[in-house]
Amino acid sequence: MHPVLQSPRLWTVSIRHSLSAVLFTDFLEISMVFLWTALYVCAILFANLTLNNFIPLPVFGLLSVGTLFFGAVFTLRDRLHDFGLKAVYRAIALALVVNFVMGWVLMESEPNRMRFIIASFTAILISELTDTAVFQSFMEKSWLYRALSSNVVSIPLDTFLFNIMAFYGIMSWRDIGQIIFGDLVFKAVIATVVAFAIYYGLKKPKQILKA
Repeated sequence: MHPVLQSPRLWTVSIRHSLSAVLFTDFLEISMVFLWTALYVCAILFANLTLNNFIPLPVFGLLSVGTLFFGAVFTLRDRLHDFGLKAVYRAIALALVVNFVMGWVLMESEPNRMRFIIASFTAILISELTDTAVFQSFMEKSWLYRALSSNVVSIPLDTFLFNIMAFYGIMSWRDIGQIIFGDLVFKAVIATVVAFAIYYGLKKPKQILKA
């Protein structure tokens, strides 16, 4: 008789180990999806709650405080691509719902809250779906390449859409231009720094040396 057949315990132990490994992997994946989704949604929420607070830049430009949070949004959402398109679309949908509800509740004293909410909803929906499409079109490339390439398209799209929809008629074109300038610069810098930090931060030392 084959020695393995004489040891049913070996089969039992092997099955238990395999099942434990699968359960642990599933738990880890679910936890990571939850983490990246939570960071993504919170970044958009904080950005929207501080969108009409501005910091004057030297010489030219107005920096919306919300940009400091929103700069990381595109890259955080790109991270969810590792878990499939369903995870990406769920995160976008959740962000839209949470920010609409929380924006309505927490921006009660803001006279232009509905305008800001609609502008944010529209800009996020269009720019995030565009970002996703661009990211998916470069699937043969590295994650870092895909994240940076999609940001090149989605950051200007989101910036122009939101600021024109939110501030046209409320601010002068010069002020809107200064906001757009500040947003573009800081979103690009923050998104790039976050992309490199995530990409190399999750790599092993040997992989970094080969990159």
